Amino acid sequence: MDAELDTERLIYRDKEYACGIDVTLAVVGGKWKASILWHLAGATMRFSDLQRQFADTTRKMLTQQLRELEADGLVHREVYPQVPPKVEYSLTDKGRSIFPILQQMCEWGKQYLRD
Repeated sequence: MDAELDTERLIYRDKEYACGIDVTLAVVGGKWKASILWHLAGATMRFSDLQRQFADTTRKMLTQQLRELEADGLVHREVYPQVPPKVEYSLTDKGRSIFPILQQMCEWGKQYLRD
């Protein structure tokens, strides 16, 4: 398969990238980001729910990954003014737009392991 050469300048976070694949990986390539997006595609989740899903990560790392996804416009953070504080995370329209790609990645991974 021949890849089309992309001559468009692609700049993300003050860094220039050679192609769209590199930008995509820069946005969702963090250790937990794709998995966070995958889980949020199913439902809005509270931080504690996400923390249970990602028991192998620290609270600090999960918070950092969520903040980056929020800064990139993929995740919406809703804070409810109550005691104790309630924070919910959900996907934005932009975040939902990557779900088909995540589904394909999931299927590719399963097929890879079967082969």
